Amino acid sequence: MIPNIVQGDRMSGLMVYLAGPGRANEHEDPHLVAGDAALMAWHDDSELNRDSALDIANSLDRARQFYGTEVPGGHVFHCSLSLSAEEGKLTDQQWGDIANDYVTAMGFTGDGGKAPAQWAAVRHGVSKNGNDHIHIVASMVRDDGTKWNDWKSKYKSQQVSRELEKKYGLNEIGSVRAERGVKPAELEKARRQGNPEPERHTVARTVRVCATASVTEAEFVRRARQEGLLVRPRFAAGRSDVVTGYSVAKRPPKGERAIWYGGNSMGRDLSLPKLREGWDSTPQNATEAVSEWTAAARNKRVVAPGRETTTPSAELWEKHANEVGELRQKLASTLYNDHQAWALAARETSAAFGAWSKRIETTPGPLAAASRELAKSAQLRRYPPATPKAGKVSARGATMIILAATSKSDRAAYALMFRQLAATAKAIHDMHKATGDLNRVRGLSASVIAATKAVEASASAHTVKREPMTLEKLRAQNPGLDEETLRARLVAGRSREGSAVPTKLTRGEGPTVHSGQVHGSEQQTQRGLER
Repeated sequence: MIPNIVQGDRMSGLMVYLAGPGRANEHEDPHLVAGDAALMAWHDDSELNRDSALDIANSLDRARQFYGTEVPGGHVFHCSLSLSAEEGKLTDQQWGDIANDYVTAMGFTGDGGKAPAQWAAVRHGVSKNGNDHIHIVASMVRDDGTKWNDWKSKYKSQQVSRELEKKYGLNEIGSVRAERGVKPAELEKARRQGNPEPERHTVARTVRVCATASVTEAEFVRRARQEGLLVRPRFAAGRSDVVTGYSVAKRPPKGERAIWYGGNSMGRDLSLPKLREGWDSTPQNATEAVSEWTAAARNKRVVAPGRETTTPSAELWEKHANEVGELRQKLASTLYNDHQAWALAARETSAAFGAWSKRIETTPGPLAAASRELAKSAQLRRYPPATPKAGKVSARGATMIILAATSKSDRAAYALMFRQLAATAKAIHDMHKATGDLNRVRGLSASVIAATKAVEASASAHTVKREPMTLEKLRAQNPGLDEETLRARLVAGRSREGSAVPTKLTRGEGPTVHSGQVHGSEQQTQRGLER
């Protein structure tokens, strides 16, 4: 929620503007959502016009007019509280509660023992950029003629807004993480075309998947093209062998122009310097990357196809699933304030969910939504100067095999992979819960539960069930073993087969915060997501 404070000296002019059509005729149904009890009793939620606006202005101005108190810079306090377009809209009741909390915290009411100052909160629809917002107008002269203290008011307003974001579960501005937004026109285009999400989100998810599945920069370029993206590099000034950035676009229908998105504009973790931190860097790899970038820019065939063209063996499912399990175990001893480690884990897990979406969803659905929620946790407002490369303990292999798989997978391996990914998402969920990021907690909980249901529904179509092992088969495979050992192996093998899908996520009891800001135990990590 973004607060914007302006000080002025024309109460009537401001109120008439707020009740009017707006500079671009964007104001709709201007009305009060909160204010002094007498104002609310008289105007309630009726639509405001010029006469009612002047009447409200006169009420707000009464103390200054009576006492003749002069305030340097003007006696009118005007603050707009605005949400991002993606956050949608709040109800009048919610905005009214926020307005009351805001003016109380800012010292306009009589709660602090001083005389109150008159105020009102006006709502008149979304801005021309699609942002839901309200305007708080207050007199800086209290009812007893004293001045409201405006010392560091803008700083205080920022702090109050942060507290209100936490209280009402709004997107937190200025926190550790910050997601890239989308333009209102993009949201409107998606709505008009009947798409479940803006194109920017679809492209960003594809880039994140391709980058995580790749071990070199050249492989990333090839994978992005393989997934249907147009790719173009940004070369250093005067150079044709040094790539400093990139942009991508979804291949448009015939006759339409492509819409290009720069890496950093899609996500703070998708800039080329950030992506390079996860790839092998050698002089040879750099040369190969330039060749692939150049071929992509010229719309030529790839220079040297690599492992993105091969189908991984079935045995790799269990191997990479175990790697995700190792990542989850590592997170069990990771400090909550190690933001970079959590962001990296979130990016890789997001990519794995994104790859799974490509595998089973014809249009972006629950898995794509889970990928996006995790991507929000992957974007830091500030990154340390140097970032260690992704090690063996990661979800990169999972993303690769999910993205590359073309045939049905063993059901037990399929279930194990998703179970480990869901548990890793649960660990990230618990981290946000322990740090008080309730917005991320709700988003992750709902999206991963929905993704689990989607995987459950698709398990039969995308997996093959193992033929049950029998004593005769074991005897034939292990002719040297005695009967007692063979029977023991048969029992152990049946217990490992597992179900076709992960066990359902259940209500969790929340993480336990240990001393040193180390998060909950392995046992807590495996509890279900909080509904």
